Amino acid sequence: MTRTDLRQGFLNGMSLAAASVSIVTTDGPAGRNGVTVSAMTPVSADGDAPTLLVCLNALAPTLPTLLENGCFCVNVLTTDQAQISDVFSGRTPAPGGDKFNIGAFSMAATGAPRFDAALVSFDCRLVSAEKIGTHHICIGAVEDVAVAADGTPLLYGLRSYLRAEKH
Repeated sequence: MTRTDLRQGFLNGMSLAAASVSIVTTDGPAGRNGVTVSAMTPVSADGDAPTLLVCLNALAPTLPTLLENGCFCVNVLTTDQAQISDVFSGRTPAPGGDKFNIGAFSMAATGAPRFDAALVSFDCRLVSAEKIGTHHICIGAVEDVAVAADGTPLLYGLRSYLRAEKH
């Protein structure tokens, strides 16, 4: 298999692996920023604190801000929040030129912006970041969790937004 065929096969295969959609936000000495991700997963619930990881493109303007601030909040979106995902991904223009105008945010314990209407928000201190290829794997120690009373996660797969079905 050629490198091009392998890449295309990987992209096609990954399009079949649905994932929750989150916005990763940060604030601190380097400023406020945020980006949409589907690459978020738990690492462990054990140890001194639970941990999770997010993968950010090395070219994303949010990455250097997050690395310098040393904190981030993973805000899992609900099925009715695709517009927020589109704004934070840059697919649609930010209202008034600021992504954070799309909704209400409050300051989490680390100082990172928490999206008030998120299905769940994980407030994290950055404990590790490593560049692998074109992305950085950022691991955070979870300092606080805010869970909404109700909602269904927004998913991304088959190159589009999907809805989870409860059985």
